[in-house]
Amino acid sequence: MANRPTELTPALHDYLLTHGFREADILQQLREETQSHEWAIMQITPEQGAFMALLAELIGCTRYLEIGVFTGYSSLNLALTMAPGGHVTALDSNADYTKTAERYWRQAGLAENVELRLGDAASSLADLLEEGRAGTYDFAFIDADKSGYDGYYEACLELLRPGGLVALDNMFHLGRVAPREKWGEDTPAIDALNAKIKADDRVSVAMIPIGDGLTLCRKRG
Repeated sequence: MANRPTELTPALHDYLLTHGFREADILQQLREETQSHEWAIMQITPEQGAFMALLAELIGCTRYLEIGVFTGYSSLNLALTMAPGGHVTALDSNADYTKTAERYWRQAGLAENVELRLGDAASSLADLLEEGRAGTYDFAFIDADKSGYDGYYEACLELLRPGGLVALDNMFHLGRVAPREKWGEDTPAIDALNAKIKADDRVSVAMIPIGDGLTLCRKRG
């Protein structure tokens, strides 16, 4: 037994990619296409996508909210997991990035399952609340501008049903949260939110060392 995480060496990561999960061909195609994008670093890892899809299955997710779509890997993954009756609400501010996502949603035959809202995420979340969607979502994923995370977290807690799950990506902030001398512009916001969530008795919480740090919060009923 090990009391510290096993180092994920390149060889072990290759093993993980080969043995650790099943990735649909269309997801692999999207992931490989996005690798040539100038902001490819914003795409989640395939193992994180598989983990999130498994969580969606475990909680019986039928309504998924995503803040930060990029080229659509995570939204497509969850739409595939929930198909045919699931619904995805996808929020993003960049119409160019999401054109790729829309193309893959159509290719997968899931375009009708995805509601894309372009614009400021905080405004879109406020609109969802005004439309009476509080307490209707099973799973929310936050992967957008880091300075907005706290507000997105609060809105997601309102939009989730009791027992629903919110996942927050990049909670290590590229590893900057620990060595304070290497903090970036948005690192203090992530660090403050990490402390806030740990003390938040509205949720059960676990931070997982997958990708760039994934925090999972279950809304208590």
